[in-house]
Amino acid sequence: MVMPYTLHAEQALLEVVPERGGLITRWRWHEHELLYLDRERFAHPELSVRGGIPLLFPICGNLPDDLFHYGGRAYTLKQHGFARDMPWHVLDQQADRLCLGLSDSDATRQVYPFAFRLTLTYRLRANVLAISLEVANPADTPLPFSFGLHPYFAVTDKTQLSFDLPVHAMVDQKTQQPLTFAGTFDWGAAELDLACRPLQGQRAQVCDHQQQYCLTLRYDLAFTTLVFWTLQGKPYYCLEPWTAPRNALNTGVDLLQVPPQSHTTLGVEIAVAATNAPQ
Repeated sequence: MVMPYTLHAEQALLEVVPERGGLITRWRWHEHELLYLDRERFAHPELSVRGGIPLLFPICGNLPDDLFHYGGRAYTLKQHGFARDMPWHVLDQQADRLCLGLSDSDATRQVYPFAFRLTLTYRLRANVLAISLEVANPADTPLPFSFGLHPYFAVTDKTQLSFDLPVHAMVDQKTQQPLTFAGTFDWGAAELDLACRPLQGQRAQVCDHQQQYCLTLRYDLAFTTLVFWTLQGKPYYCLEPWTAPRNALNTGVDLLQVPPQSHTTLGVEIAVAATNAPQ
């Protein structure tokens, strides 16, 4: 049984399991459990985790037939990449901060033929969770990638959610049908899998009026897409900042590139506040 690393900040608590993809498994704020976690699936490492905040690298979403082509070869890369399934190692821990690392290996190069060094930092404050990822390229060729977060936010009654999203247009990722965002979602649908882009700003907010708190996501300019995903009857919704849409490794759309012998850093902050507090 893996034991989580725990961060504390005033009336907030964060639990992280580096061995399971650097996964945040719990975020408690005052009396509220902000994240959903399917603990039965989590108990079986062969299953993909459903819950917490999985990390998406080096792709977000899936590739057609799980394939991309590079250097005259075809590579098989599964949905959302491999970072969420690999053990990260702990670089540093403080009371309110945890720093993790992940580097390329023989296994990663079989599916993604690039050298990389990732440094992930979680910082917990009273009302804010800050997540930053440094992507370093030690090689002599450019490093192409996408990065995203897949937070599973806990909810009891989705009809009590209200949204302030910086988008007017979205695409149903199942049907590819373009849609217009009018401020709410069809909770009668069996599944909602919506890619929201282009983004009109670097802030998105969801208020849970039953639980009386709001979550505000702020993300760097590199994040070009928000994905909203949920299943009917499940006590969670996902609002996912991605740096690129699905299949960017093949299409090049919004694909990030780290130059040789260089690095870049990406950041997301999630703030929580009572609904009657200034946002």
